[in-house]
Amino acid sequence: MQISSVGVVGAGTMGLGIAQVLLRHGFSVKLHDSHPAAREMAREKISRGLSREVAKGAWPDSERQAAEDRLSVTGELTQLTSADFVIEAVTEQFDVKGNVFRSLDSICRPEVIFATNTSSISITRLAAATGRPQRFAGMHFFNPVPVMKLVEVVAGLETSDSTLEAVEGLAKSLGKTPVRIKDSPGFISNRLLMPMINEAVYAVMEGVTEPRDVDQIMKLGMNHPMGPLELADFIGLDVCLDIMRVLYEGFSDSKYRPCPLLERMVSAGWLGRKAGRGFYEYPRTPA
Repeated sequence: MQISSVGVVGAGTMGLGIAQVLLRHGFSVKLHDSHPAAREMAREKISRGLSREVAKGAWPDSERQAAEDRLSVTGELTQLTSADFVIEAVTEQFDVKGNVFRSLDSICRPEVIFATNTSSISITRLAAATGRPQRFAGMHFFNPVPVMKLVEVVAGLETSDSTLEAVEGLAKSLGKTPVRIKDSPGFISNRLLMPMINEAVYAVMEGVTEPRDVDQIMKLGMNHPMGPLELADFIGLDVCLDIMRVLYEGFSDSKYRPCPLLERMVSAGWLGRKAGRGFYEYPRTPA
């Protein structure tokens, strides 16, 4: 299928990264967010991201302005009617995502493929919120999107082979490496990663050691570029908790029970880097 215009729903960290990569590779992007503040900052943040790529020598500055000109930012989902493909990247809550897809289903052409950037929620369940489950798939990018090569391509129960091939083709055109998997709580990446992070939080809660020592052990002993608690702060502790809850509910297995310390920190607003405090404290930087 021919894809030239892509709708991206959600102008948070992941949505902005996805939009930046699409623009960088020649696509027109219609970026939607329901929050005026997010819309106001979206164009500036994407421009800074594209400029960083120019500064690194990844592409000439002469192409940057053309890429920015291919971006439109809107607060109206109806503006996505002309999109050839839609990627959703809103908050990691089923009800929020489901409402987005129900609205999109009545707006977009029947042949348009819907992809969700969810990191853990069932693709089959989200697809059921639409009238096009055969043209619905998971397209799980990783943060920071312009840097990370992996895209998990997740097949729901009814996702067609042609849809999966189209999603993989789009990922490859963005310089990514797609890996196809079946629908399962947490997919593969977070089914492995989040229990490790959760166990690291338990070790801190139980007084076994301090966060910095947990991270040092995993970096020096396991050759991880970031320790699990540093990574949790980078991802967002609220996101980690949401994913652990999906795993716990999806498998009904106590080994996925979210650590009480993680729940308390999220309740306190200690969400990691984005909040200025998590397992570590971070200086506030301009948005």
